[in-house]
Amino acid sequence: MTAKEFRSAARPISAHHELHRTQRAGWLRAAVLGANDGLISTSSLVVGVAAAATSREPVLLAGVAGLVAGAFSMAAGEYVSVSSQADAEDADLALERRELARNPEREQAELTAIYISRGLSTDLARKVSRQLMEHDALGAHMRDEIGLSEATRARPVQAALASMAAFATGAAPPLVLVRLVPFEHVSRVVVAATIALLVALGAAAARLGGAPVVRGAARVTFWGAIAMACTSAVGAWFGSGP
Repeated sequence: MTAKEFRSAARPISAHHELHRTQRAGWLRAAVLGANDGLISTSSLVVGVAAAATSREPVLLAGVAGLVAGAFSMAAGEYVSVSSQADAEDADLALERRELARNPEREQAELTAIYISRGLSTDLARKVSRQLMEHDALGAHMRDEIGLSEATRARPVQAALASMAAFATGAAPPLVLVRLVPFEHVSRVVVAATIALLVALGAAAARLGGAPVVRGAARVTFWGAIAMACTSAVGAWFGSGP
């Protein structure tokens, strides 16, 4: 071996870290859902009440109430649902701990079978499973048998806070417009601004998630427009009643 080859072999392998989009899955889903829901629901509420109201105050009051109720509702819903997912994950991990304590040989055989099914030779699969079991048995089974990883583990508090903050952020623009725009123009301005914001939100979410930008923007905008149209129709119908 030459000196150059020796230095190359002795040089430690540098870690190459890649930021995959699945690492954003936990907070991205909650943030996009919260912002989208906050913008659409508050804008729809504002447009619906404005269609039936004759002054600014009830519209603003309804919008603020919708923001507060929606933000806490989103946080509570996300916390409960993600906590259920976390409980299921913890139960699976507890089961694996018990099985590893009772019969580690059988658990190693399970890992070996998994690696064989993924293309490794029998001998190599046995070596890999043995070394991984010696290094971190639970982590190996969590990743390769259960299909969990630290990047995608359920985090209830993170999801709840992200949803609450995102909902409030999405709900703020229509309320600002109700406060600043002349009342007779509120509905048209809120609808136009909401459509523009939905396009931007859908495009940003699609880009962060690696999806086609146009498709992401179109689907968010379409359903937001439908929601506002339906709510406005209900408000106009009640407003025109006796």
